Amino acid sequence: MPSRLKVFFDGGCRPNPGAIEVAVVAGGRVHLRTDLGEGTNQDAEWLALIEALRVAQAMGAADFVLLGDAASVIGPATGAVKCRGAAAGHLQVLRELAGEAGLPPIRYVKRSQNLAGIALARLHPR
Repeated sequence: MPSRLKVFFDGGCRPNPGAIEVAVVAGGRVHLRTDLGEGTNQDAEWLALIEALRVAQAMGAADFVLLGDAASVIGPATGAVKCRGAAAGHLQVLRELAGEAGLPPIRYVKRSQNLAGIALARLHPR
């Protein structure tokens, strides 16, 4: 029995607001996007979650979990917290992308465990 695919996601922008960057790590492969326009860190986290779902779907994954470190996005995406403001538009895009299958599990991981966050940090070494 194959194990559940772990799909890590993270987003950010420098400066905030600024150019959005997102990273997704799935199946040992890093997917980076830096062409998503301008926005806030919150927008970047939402776009990273949306990109993670797209990557999992493109891989043909049937059993997967989306893992990120942005509690402010994971709460509204899972319905644990009411979605307000601009985030409502991002949530709508996410739900439309999920379609009839519905949203997959979306879970919180610590920043130090988020492989996508580690990949994104490597874009800007200190």
